[in-house]
Amino acid sequence: MKRAFWLALTAVGSFHIAWSFPSCALLIVVFLWSLYRLAAVETARQAFYFGLGIGLATFGPHLAFFWNIFQIGAVVLWIILSFWIAMFVVIGRACLRRFGPVAWACAAPFVWTGLEYFRSELYYLRFSWLSVGYVFSNAGIGYFSAFGVYGIGFALMSVVSIWSLATQMKSRWRWAVATAVTLALALFPICWGKKVDVSGRRLKVAGVQFEFSSPAGALEGLQHAAKLHPDAELFVLSEYSFDGPVPELIKRWCRKQGKHLIAGGKERARSGDFYDTAFVIAPNGSNVFQQVKCAPVQLMKDGLPAECQEVWNSPWGKIGICICYDASYTRVVDELARQGAQALIIPTMDVIDWGARQHQLHGRIAPMRAAEYGLPLFRVCSSGISQLVLRDGTVTATAPCPGDGAIIAGEMTLPPEGARMPPDRILAKASVGLTATLAFAMAILSWTKK
Repeated sequence: MKRAFWLALTAVGSFHIAWSFPSCALLIVVFLWSLYRLAAVETARQAFYFGLGIGLATFGPHLAFFWNIFQIGAVVLWIILSFWIAMFVVIGRACLRRFGPVAWACAAPFVWTGLEYFRSELYYLRFSWLSVGYVFSNAGIGYFSAFGVYGIGFALMSVVSIWSLATQMKSRWRWAVATAVTLALALFPICWGKKVDVSGRRLKVAGVQFEFSSPAGALEGLQHAAKLHPDAELFVLSEYSFDGPVPELIKRWCRKQGKHLIAGGKERARSGDFYDTAFVIAPNGSNVFQQVKCAPVQLMKDGLPAECQEVWNSPWGKIGICICYDASYTRVVDELARQGAQALIIPTMDVIDWGARQHQLHGRIAPMRAAEYGLPLFRVCSSGISQLVLRDGTVTATAPCPGDGAIIAGEMTLPPEGARMPPDRILAKASVGLTATLAFAMAILSWTKK
C-alpha cells in the first residue's frame, strides 16, 4: 500500500509539472510509468481507487473551469474523466495477475491507447483535452507529431513497458531488446516524416476577436483590421459572431473592400433549433459556402450537428473549416484531410468567463492538428487565444486572452499535395478493439473461476 501511495504521488506530481512547464514535457513518461507500475497493487478495489484518485488529482485542477460552466455537474464530469485512468490500472492488474508481466508489457500500450481514444472520440461525453500527446504542443511538437496525437501515448507507454519489463527479467538479452525497441520508436518520426514542401499558393489572412459583438461592432473591427492589413485577402471572425446569417451590413463591406470573409453565425432548422454555422462571403457579397459544426459541445445549447462535411474550393485551394470544438476530434479533421484540405480555418468561441486555463488548454489543440496533418491553420477566437500556425506546428502569430477587438494577421502557404493522414488512426481504433476483447476475456475468466 505504501509503495502504491508513492507511485500515485509521483504520477500526480509529474503530470502537473509536465503540463505546467513546456521544457519539462517529457516528465509525462514518469506519469505513464507510475500508472504502469500501479498494476501490481494487491486488490482490484485498490487499483480502481488509486486510479480514480490520480485522475481527480490530475484532471481536476486543470479543468477547474468546468465549475464556472457546469457548477455541481463539474464534479460528475471530473469523476467520469478519472474513471478511464482507473480502468487502465484495473485492467492492468487483472492482466498482470492472470497472464504475467510479459503479457502486461505487451498489452499496456494498446490498453492505454484504446482507453484514451475511446474517452476522447467514441462516446457521448468524449473529451480529448489533456490527452498525453497534447503535452508536447508547446515543445517538441515537430518531432512527436509524426506519431499522431494518440500514437504519442502508444509510443511512450511502449518505452515504459519494455524498460519496466527489462528490470524484472533475467535474460541477458533484455537490455538489448529494450534498447532496440526504444531506438526503433525514436527513429520512426525521422523515417516516416517527409521533407516539408514550402511551395504553394500563399494566402494572407486577418482575424478580429469579438465576444458577443453587434453587427456594427463587427463592421468597425473589420474596418480597423483592413486599415492595418490592407493586403489581407481573407478575413475571419469567430464562432457565433452573429445571431443568424451574416448581416447585409457586413456583406456590403465585403463588396466595398473586395474581400473574402469567414464568420460564425446561425442557420435556423425546420425543427425550430439552429445549426452553428460558418459562412463564407465572397467579394461580391454572396454566400458562396457554409459549414455546420460537426461536434456541438455536449450539455450546452450549441445547435444541431452537421449532416455532412465538405471543403471549400477557395481561389487559393481547398480549405477545411472546423468550428471551435470540431478541431478537438480527429474524426472530424480526418474527413477534411481525406477530401484534400490544404489549410484549416477554425472560428472559435471561448468565453472569457471560462478563465485563462481553459483558453490555454484549448490553444494546445491547434499546433498539434497543424503538425499532424502538415497543414497551415488559422484559428480566430472570440476572446483569445487566436493562433496562426505553420505546417510544422510552429505558432507564428497570436492574439491574447483577454483581447476583445484584438487583431491577428499573417500568411499561410497552402501545400499543393494537401494533408497527410497521421499514422495512428488505424492503431487507435485497433487498440479499442483489443482493449475491449482483453477486458471481456478477463471478465469471463474471472466469472468462470467464481
